[in-house]
Amino acid sequence: MGTGLAFAEILRRNPSGRNEGVDLTEAMLARARTKAARSSARHWRLRQGDAYALDFADATFDVLFNAYLFDLLPTGDFEQVLAEFLRVLKPGGRLALVNLALTTHWRYGLWERLFRWKPAWVGGCRGVELCTSVCRAGLLIAETERITHLGIESELILARCPGRRPDSPIPMT
Repeated sequence: MGTGLAFAEILRRNPSGRNEGVDLTEAMLARARTKAARSSARHWRLRQGDAYALDFADATFDVLFNAYLFDLLPTGDFEQVLAEFLRVLKPGGRLALVNLALTTHWRYGLWERLFRWKPAWVGGCRGVELCTSVCRAGLLIAETERITHLGIESELILARCPGRRPDSPIPMT
């Protein structure tokens, strides 16, 4: 959930739908609640939770958005968390992931050195390769895109759960 900037945008785009947000820390949820309360959407809930064991029934959601979580997790845990995402998505459901990208740009080399020396200086985040884990978890990648902001490269991965024809478009709006 983080600070709630993305959640506020989700509420703007889905004001009459069901919107759920989860974060591990109450401090981040408090920040997100402040932003969400400013929206006109009324069908939202923010709660504390753990990506390893989401407190939702199987096949609950049409869309799941996750930003900058995998940058913080041990690489060996990627598939476990992605399997949990797959579990709560409906067949044909859509998944949007944003993470710091691995790159050969000199800025990333500096970031990696800082991460190894003082992880807290870079928020404990490092670039990750996520596409392989997404596929191993059983999700189908529809699109990937690289985005650079303030000199830092991120990767957007759009994927879907099996259960929809492979040639069906995955509208994200």
